[in-house]
Amino acid sequence: MYALADCNNFYASCERVFEPHLEGRPVIVLSNNDGCVIARSQEAKLLGFKVGDPIFKFKDVVKQHKVIVRSSNFALYGDMSRRVMQTMRLFSPDVEVYSIDEAFIKLDGLKGRNYEEVMRQMREAILQWTGIPVSIGIGKTKTLAKLANHYAKRTPEVGGVAKVPQKPDEMLKTVEIEDVWGIGRQWSKKLRNIGVSTAFDLVSVEPESIRRSFNIVAMKTVMELRGCTYFKFEQSPEQRKTLLRSRSFANPVTSWQKLSEAIASHATRASEKLRNEDLVAKVLRVFFHTSLYNRTDPRNSAHATVELIPPTNVTHTIIKAALGAAKPIWKEGFKYKRAGVQLLDLSSGPVQCSLFDSQEGQDRDKRMMVLLDAVNASMGAGTLHFAATGFTNVMQMRQLRRSPRYTTHWDELPKCLCGLD
Repeated sequence: MYALADCNNFYASCERVFEPHLEGRPVIVLSNNDGCVIARSQEAKLLGFKVGDPIFKFKDVVKQHKVIVRSSNFALYGDMSRRVMQTMRLFSPDVEVYSIDEAFIKLDGLKGRNYEEVMRQMREAILQWTGIPVSIGIGKTKTLAKLANHYAKRTPEVGGVAKVPQKPDEMLKTVEIEDVWGIGRQWSKKLRNIGVSTAFDLVSVEPESIRRSFNIVAMKTVMELRGCTYFKFEQSPEQRKTLLRSRSFANPVTSWQKLSEAIASHATRASEKLRNEDLVAKVLRVFFHTSLYNRTDPRNSAHATVELIPPTNVTHTIIKAALGAAKPIWKEGFKYKRAGVQLLDLSSGPVQCSLFDSQEGQDRDKRMMVLLDAVNASMGAGTLHFAATGFTNVMQMRQLRRSPRYTTHWDELPKCLCGLD
């Protein structure tokens, strides 16, 4: 038996924890550089805001409905997520963190206890200790738990916790096909064309027919809706296969120097992430493009892919490869709005030297990276950095509406004013 605990409108809820006066008001959270909507409160959803909407198109709506607009505050969201997950582990040690705001919980260790009652206790504890509202679904499989969670969010009378009943037909009929876990937008269109519009309809389709028309994952989804476990519980996350570092510029970049500094900065952060996870990359992809929304300036989009031989996580090697790939595809006369570095074909374990590389050189690079990471960990990120990243931060985010990082920075702690009689 599984439970799926999902924080309600997580980013907006984090903002409300420390600003209770925002309760009941529409709240939206913007992407890096305050460009697009990435999260909405329920009130904002009802006003028509969608994830990905560029904020400049909704200035009138924001003003008319007094929408609260916040810059993304990932330091706060990440720390609040950690606190929520810690609370979950007090009720069950078997927690699979699925994303920043949701987790699967294996309930087999709670045999002999009322699952629904325990989950209600957990929900109350999370709300009391963190201030974050949570919805919880309980089912025999991950897919059924996810479906029950969807039902709990949209059925206020269940009090935030719903369990798939022995005869789930009525619950399945309330869930649109687009809302079934693992069924994307494209699949849902195709399913509707053959008369499948709800989870109940999907369960009624022969699994083998689904496999032939879609793939094995879709077939497993059908079987999970029927109560057969196909998606395993993964307490330890799978090793990542790719790593992406990308960000929009606060102001358009028109010079190679500024663009190369941004690419080098992304390569640096990506390399650090690789070393933190004890991984190396075999392939690197670099890209940059102009604004997707500006229809007056000339447009350009460029990307290049190179192989890293041997696979590596050494910062200066990855910077050199990224800049070497980017330089030939750079064109003047464009206002670039975004750049990024993606590392692919990731693996762990020892790296075999190529014919032209020496073990001595690899050992030297490894010692250098250990020293670099140690200094930056103790003295602050970026204390030691490669000159290719520049000395002015072209990647400084525009966060004009960011709330304080209440839980992670001493100088931004909430202030409490006490009156003395």
